[in-house]
Amino acid sequence: MTRRELRANAEPSHLSGYRFMWMLVTFDLPVETPAQRKAANRFRHDLLDLGFEMSQLSNYLRFCNGKEQFDSYVRKIGAKLPEFGNVYIFQFTDRQYENIVRFSDQGRRPARKNPDQMALF
Repeated sequence: MTRRELRANAEPSHLSGYRFMWMLVTFDLPVETPAQRKAANRFRHDLLDLGFEMSQLSNYLRFCNGKEQFDSYVRKIGAKLPEFGNVYIFQFTDRQYENIVRFSDQGRRPARKNPDQMALF
């Protein structure tokens, strides 16, 4: 049997918490002039339009189903960058996301439960 035939006959692979990942876009954009504020707000709206969720004012999260999708979103964000400021994009696995420690209102919040299955739109 060829490798292709072996792959075709193999059992379906399980969803891996190490294959799936999260993107964190964090940025520091100038907002001293009306034009800069407009550019910063446009960038925030662009992230929301791309399916990101606001974690904090300058921190946005999005789930990705693999490195290819992550790279695709990096290109899309790169096309929408404002003229000034700093933008950083972090990636971490779904397993790492499960272990994030969050504090809110001076107390520890329980870890977020990751979805058992992906929702396709």
